[in-house]
Amino acid sequence: MSETRTVRHGVESLPPIRRQQAHDYAAVLATPWAGVMLGVSIDGEFVTSIDFLAGNALAHSASGDVAGEAVRQLQAYFHDPQHQFSLPLHPIGTPFQLRVWETLRRIPAGQTCSYGEVAQHLGSGARAVGGACRANHIPVIIPCHRVVAAQGMGGFMGVTAGPGLQLKQRLLAHELPS
Repeated sequence: MSETRTVRHGVESLPPIRRQQAHDYAAVLATPWAGVMLGVSIDGEFVTSIDFLAGNALAHSASGDVAGEAVRQLQAYFHDPQHQFSLPLHPIGTPFQLRVWETLRRIPAGQTCSYGEVAQHLGSGARAVGGACRANHIPVIIPCHRVVAAQGMGGFMGVTAGPGLQLKQRLLAHELPS
């Protein structure tokens, strides 16, 4: 069986790295970027996580209605970055993390906010917002890639360089108006 890799919590190598079998996902789909796939996890009727997988992951059809709809909506986003997601999500986090993630969902595609701006909106600190972004298990749909440093890109999924940051740059470039 093919091993797939993803980036999660600061552990990374080329492309995104998490050691997990592709069959552990309700669906695996291609992205517009060579060598990068997405693994979608479902619990009951909710999307619980999305992982970036290395290109050696085998795409497979969605198992279930929610997974099928997640694939359809993610593909719609890759076709049109202005697509508005309307999936049932079950993000798992602290009350503060949930507040941050809800705030991130209101940042329109093609726009960014700094960690400090999000923190000011929530009455918190920029580092706490960065920690909540790092803990986000549903990237793309909860668009932590739209949060940047006051000067520069900041991090993405717990890393500040390498393939993880390249994914953030690709997502932001994808969302720029053409």
